[in-house]
Amino acid sequence: MLQFLSSALGWPPILAETIEIIESPEASTLILVSVLLGLVVVYLASKLGGELCVRVNLPPVLGELLGGVLVGTSVLRLLVFPSSGAGAEDVVLLNFLQQISGAPDNWMPTIFATQSEVISVLSEIGVIILLFEIGLESNLDELLKVGTKAAIVAVVGVAAPFAAGTLGLIYLFHIATIPAVFAGAALTATSIGITAKVLSELGRLNSPEGQIIIGAAIIDDILGIIVLAVVSSLAKTGEIRPSNIVILIVSSTAFLVGAIFIGRWLNPFFVNLVSSMQTRGEVLVVALVAAILAGLIAQFVRLEAILGAFAVGLILAETEKGEELKEQVKPLADVLVPIFFVVVGAKTDLSVLNPADPVNRAGLIIAGFLLVVAVLGKVITGFSLVGSSTPLNRLAIGVGMIPRGEVGLVFAGVGASSGILSESLNAGVIVMVIMTTFLAPPLLRLAFRGEPTTAVEPGS
Repeated sequence: MLQFLSSALGWPPILAETIEIIESPEASTLILVSVLLGLVVVYLASKLGGELCVRVNLPPVLGELLGGVLVGTSVLRLLVFPSSGAGAEDVVLLNFLQQISGAPDNWMPTIFATQSEVISVLSEIGVIILLFEIGLESNLDELLKVGTKAAIVAVVGVAAPFAAGTLGLIYLFHIATIPAVFAGAALTATSIGITAKVLSELGRLNSPEGQIIIGAAIIDDILGIIVLAVVSSLAKTGEIRPSNIVILIVSSTAFLVGAIFIGRWLNPFFVNLVSSMQTRGEVLVVALVAAILAGLIAQFVRLEAILGAFAVGLILAETEKGEELKEQVKPLADVLVPIFFVVVGAKTDLSVLNPADPVNRAGLIIAGFLLVVAVLGKVITGFSLVGSSTPLNRLAIGVGMIPRGEVGLVFAGVGASSGILSESLNAGVIVMVIMTTFLAPPLLRLAFRGEPTTAVEPGS
């Protein structure tokens, strides 16, 4: 059928060949096998890395990231993605699969692209489930109480690194204004997924510091999206359109406020609906449908789907089904969430850290500057909460805002694909993202050392 449509619509020959391969039963089987083998690698990497980190008193999420690096593009190359510039012939797992199956060479690019896409999609679903679970574990009333503090932390955490990074790149490194602005914008991000997971593992999610960090990270995400839209517009047109900024701010605020108030109003409907159902898994399935729909609405208003999932988890945690839902979502999170962290690690290219390559040297010098700004620009956020009557671990708040993770990689990816960032500047941004992502979990544990735990770790 697809082949007929290809001929009828006059699609390019390469597309027709791809369709022909996908329609082949043998190729379809190999695609399925490649995905399954890829998932085996993901789970082995996540468990091996997680177990090793637990035994040396580090957060398991750091082990999942390191496990991803081990099996990814930087080391073993068992799990590689096209975004790294690699081809099917560079993937050890696919070479092994081709050897034992005898698949023709022209099948491998299609198998590689399909496997990568499937695992990437599962990774995105994983982070949605993660934020849904984090929402369930959070306390909406406590989060609202720290709203002002979270807003202060978020604004300082965006403004300080953005200003310092941009001005430093212009006046110290003599980089043109638009690339400097774009690199400075990459410094504003905070990876809510990584921070929230570490806080949950440390039993700090419902502490005052944890709630401020999560609230600030959410606001940070919104501000980061606005900054990304602004600098992208600047790069494409050479001018910033105020109307776009206003639309983004209004839509972001309306979504979060609306989600909380409408969600609370609909809570009784959710409880009555699942209570009247007689099929298995009704609580979890209905909750996931709500989380997915909220994510789609968030995407529609140009926000991230993870914010919609987090909002739904936050709201449903208040219902009488909240505790039951927390228990039901854990096995699902155990299956899907590690994919996200391993994929982030697998996509990390450590070759940009090699000083022996002359191409990397300028990037490493810039990276050193960006890393200092990235760390200090977030650490000071905790100390911006002057006059607070509540005793707070201000260092922990600042450290919790450090990781850039996948959010920072989005900035780097957009900058590189649009040609805004030079090779050295792009390498500097990537190194900054890598280092902040891996530094934050152990630093956060150190910042909380010696303080009593305020919540139970998930799965305990």
